[in-house]
Amino acid sequence: MKQALARNQRNASYAALLFLDLDNFKPLNDNHGHNVGDMLLIEVARRLLLCVRQTDTVARFGGDEFVVLITDVDADESCAHIQAENIAKKILSAVAEPYFLETENNETSIIVEHRCTASIGVVTFNNDDSSGEKLLDRADAAMYRAKQEGRNTIRFYQ
Repeated sequence: MKQALARNQRNASYAALLFLDLDNFKPLNDNHGHNVGDMLLIEVARRLLLCVRQTDTVARFGGDEFVVLITDVDADESCAHIQAENIAKKILSAVAEPYFLETENNETSIIVEHRCTASIGVVTFNNDDSSGEKLLDRADAAMYRAKQEGRNTIRFYQ
């Protein structure tokens, strides 16, 4: 985050921070065990990486939460907002594709088919004086608004 903030100050461009939480992750863990839940998290991370550039950052924040940092989005605020929204839509679509997770039950290999969605909070920022922690808090607040407003959706911090 510190590097992204510094880069934004140098380049006078916007960046975007996406905070996402998987919707209804707990039932998968409860019904099939933490091993299957861990496989889902790995697959979600792989899909997230496919949605962004190599210069962007994807990180598991904890539990079933991830953050995605998109740097050097655009110098224009409205264009940066649109680009961040397009990336978030791409992520929603990728996360919503079915998962086929292989596990064992009584020494028999089984495939668990799972579908999940994500709630995504987004904050765009440029060379303002916000700290990384403040930006995370804002993206998190937007994500909770997405959850409250029906899940499987995107909300921007306002």
